[in-house]
Amino acid sequence: MSQFLLEAEILTEGEDGQRFPFDAAALAQQVCAAVLEEEKCPYDTQVSLLVTDAEEVHQMNLEYRGIDRTTDVLSFPAVPFEHESDFSAVDACEADYLDPDNGFLQLGDIVINASRVWEQAQEYGHSPRREFAFLVAHSMLHLCGYDHETAEEAARMEEKQEAILISIGIPRE
Repeated sequence: MSQFLLEAEILTEGEDGQRFPFDAAALAQQVCAAVLEEEKCPYDTQVSLLVTDAEEVHQMNLEYRGIDRTTDVLSFPAVPFEHESDFSAVDACEADYLDPDNGFLQLGDIVINASRVWEQAQEYGHSPRREFAFLVAHSMLHLCGYDHETAEEAARMEEKQEAILISIGIPRE
């Protein structure tokens, strides 16, 4: 199995003073590793994770996507996959995607809105831990070239997300 390195900056306290009742960095590490294993990533891989407030996510969504509202998660892929989890794009041009210092594949960046973790957990009737893990899995699949523009793509992503979460013991509650 390949190695996985997570560079994480995690807001430890939300705007309302709430703190996650779990180790967010450890959970993100576990979810990311499970996605990479499921997608058969042949590289040692690195991902950056930022868990921040709604205002910063709103600003990033506006600046990088031209969308003037907040969202739950943003994904910034570093590899231009032509097909989902087809790592041949990396094979063809490793110098563009591998960190010269450690040789790890720079897969991309994930930004999670901490307040939306709490809101959506309540809305969907499950724990903040489950919602956080879901958002990490969702974003990781985007970093691996998945999208949900069509109903078929959305169904495939949903199925993969659920299977990954079940594989690490985080089923729907």
